[in-house]
Amino acid sequence: MAGSILYIHGFNSAPASTKARQLLAVMAQLGLSEQLRVPALHHHPRQAIEQLDAEIQALGRPLLVGSSLGGYYATHLAQRHGLKALLINPAVNPHQLFDGYLGPQQNLYTGETWELTLEHVQALAALEVPPPEDAERFQVWLQTADETLDYRRAERFYRACALRIQAGGDHSYQGFAAQLPALLAFAGVPADTYQTLDFSVF
Repeated sequence: MAGSILYIHGFNSAPASTKARQLLAVMAQLGLSEQLRVPALHHHPRQAIEQLDAEIQALGRPLLVGSSLGGYYATHLAQRHGLKALLINPAVNPHQLFDGYLGPQQNLYTGETWELTLEHVQALAALEVPPPEDAERFQVWLQTADETLDYRRAERFYRACALRIQAGGDHSYQGFAAQLPALLAFAGVPADTYQTLDFSVF
């Protein structure tokens, strides 16, 4: 489906996150809700990837938009399926970052509690792919004041890709709504569909 988008949320996040809600609202306003999927992902990587594979199947060849851990999933899936991906403050090799995090977790939006185990971490490691080298297929949006992930890890890993690095901001990516025209263009949504839309209201 031309112009379709699959949004992939991050660790302990959900479709209720700010970026997901802004994207849902914009696509609804444009009458394109059917071209967007924002699945509530299972906390286990293997099940999350199965969910995402099913969504890709349903959408055809969507743009993958991945935030944080979702950026790691999007990178794996884009490499496997030859898709385009837009990554927002993506996690790089997240399995290396979970030292000290094993144990009880709570989803920030749903309140669901679950246990992060070594098996989760090993399943994440199994999704690792080499750094992408296709600037046509990958856009990487980073903010330097990300308090959760060091943006320089992503800057190095995705150095062959189209990088957009903004000073300041935070892990949630401040000013996301204002950047949505660039996202829609990358997804292949025709410009005349959205050029009169006021993105500052989302």
